[in-house]
Amino acid sequence: MRVAIVGASGAVGQEFLRVLAERKFPITELKLFGSSRSAGREYEFCGRKIKVQELRHGDDFKDLDIVFTSAGGSISQEYAEDITRFGAVMIDNSSAFRMDEDVPLVVPEVNAKDALNRPRNIIANPNCTTIQMVVALQAIENVSHIRRVHVSTYQAASGAGATAMAELEQQYREVLAGEPVTVDKFAYQLAYNLIPQIDVFTDNGYTKEEMKMYNETRKIMHSDVQVSAMCVRVPSLRAHSESIWVETERPISVAEAREAFEKAEGVVVMDNPAQKEYPMPLFLSGKDPVYVGRIREDLSNPNGLTFWCVSDQIKKGAALNAVQIAEYLIQGKRNKE
Repeated sequence: MRVAIVGASGAVGQEFLRVLAERKFPITELKLFGSSRSAGREYEFCGRKIKVQELRHGDDFKDLDIVFTSAGGSISQEYAEDITRFGAVMIDNSSAFRMDEDVPLVVPEVNAKDALNRPRNIIANPNCTTIQMVVALQAIENVSHIRRVHVSTYQAASGAGATAMAELEQQYREVLAGEPVTVDKFAYQLAYNLIPQIDVFTDNGYTKEEMKMYNETRKIMHSDVQVSAMCVRVPSLRAHSESIWVETERPISVAEAREAFEKAEGVVVMDNPAQKEYPMPLFLSGKDPVYVGRIREDLSNPNGLTFWCVSDQIKKGAALNAVQIAEYLIQGKRNKE
């Protein structure tokens, strides 16, 4: 496969390189694209060095099969025509196309087949918080339809990019040294703090991040589920955590829920409270699955269930999910052959 990565120098772009290598993705040619600032940088991939090319309009994407884009929504919109007009499939990590009716929004464990219907040859990668939640929700949906979801997210600094991770580390050093604290990537100091805002507020009082979880979940799961989210930035470096409450059409026991999670693709159950075993971002950064624990019945609702989940949002929440989409397309092509 002839593959390109747009935004190769960013946190997700670098994760693409690692994931493609880890999974031995069948690449015959790999091109890297970036801004004028990134152009000329070299990155190693499977023992060879590849130089970043400056992203420009033209025919640089001719003869490519798959292009992973992670350079922001405005770049994705500007270059979509250049990328797809020669036949390449664009798998986009931005929010630019997610809610477009003619662009599938795909999490392979949930709705892989949607990727086959792509009129514009664009497939959207969902928001990181949505991805890990719907992977877990699908396990419960397979047992009983989910009517409502309440979710509180605890989102690591890396959700705002590599520079945000660096700023958090810098803030900790400055606080401990008694120096003025650098605040650039976040609205407030994140070190030793929580910020109950991710993205801008909308007219209904929810942030755009919270509304993404509502809208994207319904589209991916082809469901009328009602989702209410509270998204919080926390001072951890990598991997997002979510506290999730669901209301199903019929009561589901803890045993039934645990069995459903254990059978689910992409889910690992880590749920042994007596031994203090439950998912934590400190230990799960860099891992592929969505980890689920603290499974219990909701004391306030007979049809309610609550659980905790953790997943690396740069990996499963971005690069890995996109690569899994590409793998599904390749497998489908091989099956046809």
